[in-house]
Amino acid sequence: MYEPPPPYDDRVRFLEDRFACAQSCTECARACAVLVSSAELGTVPPTGHGPARPVPAEPPASAESPHGLRRALLLCVEVCDATCRLLSEETLQDEYALRLQVEWCRAVALECAHVCDRSPDTADCAEQCRACARACTAFLAMLD
Repeated sequence: MYEPPPPYDDRVRFLEDRFACAQSCTECARACAVLVSSAELGTVPPTGHGPARPVPAEPPASAESPHGLRRALLLCVEVCDATCRLLSEETLQDEYALRLQVEWCRAVALECAHVCDRSPDTADCAEQCRACARACTAFLAMLD
């Protein structure tokens, strides 16, 4: 059965929301990657209040340790990067698969923000993750 194309304004809004979501995913992935790389180098990235400082050399005490943070950050980098690549493709895509990927990205970004909230040094990353989740939510609303 033939379906007429959506009105021009709806198509433009779809593309704008899709681009905003992809851009936000990229920024979230970048913020998380910076934290992971700085942890591997033994420094905490600057927060805008002076230079980077050494990370205290304490053994991990629990799942909420730096290792738990690192795992959350790495997962967020991977999922946000994959979501951005999917959203940036120009080919026609299965809407169901696209929706699943964006929903997964939103969930992972929110979880990463929650983990980042436990440390004042990761507040900027937590905010980037929340912005990514908001952009994913807006894009999902556009799909409905």
